[in-house]
Amino acid sequence: MNTGKHHRNFWLGNGVLAVAMLTLFFMGPLSSALGIWAAVLWMVLAAVGMALLMSDKSDEPPASD
Repeated sequence: MNTGKHHRNFWLGNGVLAVAMLTLFFMGPLSSALGIWAAVLWMVLAAVGMALLMSDKSDEPPASD
């Protein structure tokens, strides 16, 4: 199995998505403090994380077995 090295954007994207997951776990207290902006914060974090992950895609797909 040939798994190439991931670039910095891949790890940044995973980190941002981990923070987005934590915001979902604490959405109750966050929405009490921030109101609707807690959901907006989660959407922005998820979008940025996915954009970073997708920018790390290589040009060619992996070879089949």
